[in-house]
Amino acid sequence: MNSKRALVTGGAGFLGSHLCDALLAEGWRVIAVDNLLTGRRANLEHLRGEPAFEFVEKDICESFDVGRVDYVFHFASPASPVDYSLHGIETLKVGSLGTFHALDVAYKYGAKFLVSSTSECYGDPLEHPQKETYWGHVNPIGPRSVYDEAKRFTEAVTMAYRRYHKVDTRIVRIFNTYGPRMQLNDGRVVPNFMKQALRGDDLTVYGNGDQTRSFCYVSDEIDGFLRLAKSDESLPVNIGNPDEFTIRECAQVVLQVTGSKSKIRYEPLPQDDPKQRRPDISKARQLLGWEPKVDLATGLRLSLEYFKKAVAEETAVK
Repeated sequence: MNSKRALVTGGAGFLGSHLCDALLAEGWRVIAVDNLLTGRRANLEHLRGEPAFEFVEKDICESFDVGRVDYVFHFASPASPVDYSLHGIETLKVGSLGTFHALDVAYKYGAKFLVSSTSECYGDPLEHPQKETYWGHVNPIGPRSVYDEAKRFTEAVTMAYRRYHKVDTRIVRIFNTYGPRMQLNDGRVVPNFMKQALRGDDLTVYGNGDQTRSFCYVSDEIDGFLRLAKSDESLPVNIGNPDEFTIRECAQVVLQVTGSKSKIRYEPLPQDDPKQRRPDISKARQLLGWEPKVDLATGLRLSLEYFKKAVAEETAVK
């Protein structure tokens, strides 16, 4: 029996659950911890009965210990605009207290540690594309600050444990990721557009639609995480797709993939919504030999059946 044990906080979330799958495929024994505030048991239902997998329902803002582990993957946090708007205090707590507690587990057992950070650390960037050396342009008191500043603090705590406690840490800055298991109503671009297109509703574009995002399919993102986890790099690394789309262009690709006849409707731009977002992945290419393989249209096609099912289930409930 394989003795390698990995802890995944936020393991019932969109990315956390995909990471659990990837670690199990590599032969790890996996313990997923999640308080199910925004994570869902349904994301792990396919692992029921898997002997190498364990789920623990737990709020990591309280001290916890799941026994000896060799790697801690800290992915616990509300991550969508809807979720961190509803759960602002919880977002700040898991970025601070939760990070301390996850790092304490790594410190106690001499485990390696990888934390999911975010491109939101760059805020509404004045540098484009964004390199890891850019310190960002963030409003610390705006409506998005509960998420932006939680993640910036998460990075600070992680580096402090490396400097003062010699914990072997890694930091991944995640750019817009999409794919199966996303929540339909989480406020992110892809699920919003897919839901609206599949229902025949107008696609809601904020502002004039010229703001840009870079969309990375989940399998590419997970591959980047695993490569970083196996590397010796301790400073932040961008993992995202450098192909840049305006929001209006993204809407048009969604309409093409779904075959929907929906129209585009324009609404006012929310406060502090970033105007540009595109990763510079030179570091990931050089250090990890990583770059994304799945383009937006292909990734949306790979996600289509999941979103069709999710829309049908929501409609049936109503």
